[in-house]
Amino acid sequence: MKSSITILLMLSAFTVMAQTPSREIDIKTALLAAPADKRADATVLGMDAKGETIVLRKGTNELICIADDPKSPGLSVSCYHKDLEPFMARGRQLKAQGKTFKEIFDIREAEAKSGKLKMPKQASNLQVFSASKENFDPITGEVKKGNHRYVVYIPWATAASTGLPTKPEVPGMPWIMDPGTHRAHIMIDPPSKD
Repeated sequence: MKSSITILLMLSAFTVMAQTPSREIDIKTALLAAPADKRADATVLGMDAKGETIVLRKGTNELICIADDPKSPGLSVSCYHKDLEPFMARGRQLKAQGKTFKEIFDIREAEAKSGKLKMPKQASNLQVFSASKENFDPITGEVKKGNHRYVVYIPWATAASTGLPTKPEVPGMPWIMDPGTHRAHIMIDPPSKD
């Protein structure tokens, strides 16, 4: 009986280990969101077993990439300019506290207005790469089909100050989201190639 339980526990542990991406896979897939010429020198952040943010690889350029959350289906990774890190880190902190999207938005808005939360003074880019679970193997890091989305943060910008519409009129058209707020950003969502 004890040997059967031991074997079951070992098989269970092996199955969990086999389904958990390695640090190398986390880095490899996180970098899919970065421009090819920036990947070699980008910093990569991931999560430890407790779900806390850790540095998987220290970089030397201006990009910070975030590894996939293995608890979420499919793949979703991103890279952003280092000047966005205070904004991003505060969002992660508030999310870990169980705050809702609206609460996070409102807290960061108040903190940005007061100067407590430092927002970039220039436009700063975020790039997202995602794939459905059918198109992503978390063990090998191979992606059959994925999509890019681009976000350019320009805090406090409006439709009037940029000349952009507040919704896309055709697929892939740039538009401004959350205009007039700390989180104002240009969205560029290229149509899928398939």
